[in-house]
Amino acid sequence: MTLSIIKTKDQYLAALERFESIFQCSAGTPESDEADVLALLIKNYEEQHYVIDAPDPIAAIQYRMEQQGMTNKELAAILGYKSRVTDIFRRNRKLNLNMIRKLHELLHIPLQSLVKEY
Repeated sequence: MTLSIIKTKDQYLAALERFESIFQCSAGTPESDEADVLALLIKNYEEQHYVIDAPDPIAAIQYRMEQQGMTNKELAAILGYKSRVTDIFRRNRKLNLNMIRKLHELLHIPLQSLVKEY
């Protein structure tokens, strides 16, 4: 296969097919070098054409709470008051800078998700 920048969906699908066929080849072979280059080309195409936006802040918080088995009461201990948590989840109150910092530091929610408008 001739390697070049992937520009079309057909090229992308062909690259995926070729990558799957040589994925488990032995290290140090020409096929393993081809697989490495194909992986980069495929990644580049996917980053340009299949962009995944960060979730809105509320969805990110709820997802992290679910992952950690956290209750609203436990989140209230981080943010200050239970009523504040309720207002945030009802979208009646926006996150302030202090809340964003705490959520990022304590729950490890990416800042990109927390500062997004909702």
